[in-house]
Amino acid sequence: MSGTSALAAPRQAAEPRTRPWKLSPYSLPWHMLRIAGSCALPLIMWFALGRVVRWGLLLLAATVSHGSWYQARLVLTVFLFTLVVMTSLATTVGMLYVIRGALMETRARRAAGEGHESIFGAFNRTALLFSGIYMTWGFVLQDVRDFMDIDYARTPDIMILDAFTGEDSHVMQGLTNLGLVPSVVGMVLAYALKTVAGRKHEANEGRFSGIVAAFGELTFVFYGINVIAAAVETRTGWMGSRTALVALNEWVTDAQANVPGFAAVSEFVGEVWPHVVAALILPLTWLTVGVLAYGAYVEDTESTLKGTRLEAVAEHGKRRTHTMTRRVAARLTAGWSERWIPLINAFRLTARGGAPLFGLFALCYVGLQVGSDYLGRAGRYLLASDKPYFWIVTDVPVDFVADLVTTTLTMCLIAATFDLAATRKRLDG
Repeated sequence: MSGTSALAAPRQAAEPRTRPWKLSPYSLPWHMLRIAGSCALPLIMWFALGRVVRWGLLLLAATVSHGSWYQARLVLTVFLFTLVVMTSLATTVGMLYVIRGALMETRARRAAGEGHESIFGAFNRTALLFSGIYMTWGFVLQDVRDFMDIDYARTPDIMILDAFTGEDSHVMQGLTNLGLVPSVVGMVLAYALKTVAGRKHEANEGRFSGIVAAFGELTFVFYGINVIAAAVETRTGWMGSRTALVALNEWVTDAQANVPGFAAVSEFVGEVWPHVVAALILPLTWLTVGVLAYGAYVEDTESTLKGTRLEAVAEHGKRRTHTMTRRVAARLTAGWSERWIPLINAFRLTARGGAPLFGLFALCYVGLQVGSDYLGRAGRYLLASDKPYFWIVTDVPVDFVADLVTTTLTMCLIAATFDLAATRKRLDG
């Protein structure tokens, strides 16, 4: 026994000196390509299936939005469009889910008895906050544009023909022409659905409560847009004539004329801000989606403060603040929280991997978007023909391939960035 103990002692002493290998943040592009190579087939299948279902729903919604019983048709159109957005969310979560097995962090979690989760569990946990990010950062605008394009492509000449007859063709208006009464009824029902499902989701009850709550949230927003559109239409110029808006416009005009440098600063911010969003905020937003799908800490304000000096201040505030006051403050800051809190958490996680990791992630993300444009141009150039309107045949497959390559590599980039940051955080303790 003593000999065995003597032999074991040096081995135990050597264990603290051996440490798992950590990838350099500069290996991010190679790590992304490695994940893409190992998971290419399921990623392609998920993307293709998601696009087929999405375009099928868009075509069905565009077809339903025309004909007799117009208002009833528009109620169904908004419902189908909500399914379109849910399909986009499901496709993204599904693509991120099939990459899990190729991540070092996932293997480490499974070795520790963690990280075993079905795709329905990941989507249920992710859907509600994912839908908020999807709406607040404008990703839904692409779905709206695609609906309008496919509605116009069905009958490209109807708008011209109806213009001569003086009739309204309602083309590309299926998402905004719903009347005030059905819109209000839809909002009430959607609000009830999202409230009940949201409470169950907060209490960890119901296998699909998060998905149902996200569906109710999206439906509530889409019917609400029609309520606003109907209200503005019934009172033409109502928004532009409000005292607050008139005063704000006058204040901005006076400031530009009288405050030195105000016009230059506002012009500079107006020119730079879109580039900041495209180069920094959008990559961080997609990284947030990946962190959500992999179950890391991005759910609330407390996780943002955890581990910082503000945590003690927040705990002191909780003890000193009235419950009703906290609830009112939570309501007032709900939009800010949905928009910025997840991004702050994702940035914190990435910062654990070092500034080079986040910088390289943003650079690779922008490079993929630029490369997607050049890939589409190259495809159109190679398939160009002197036959008239031949581009109608070639544009769809070219766009599909370009989107497939870009989306697949983007999902792998998100997963690789999360993997490097989470691995370093776990190893550093």
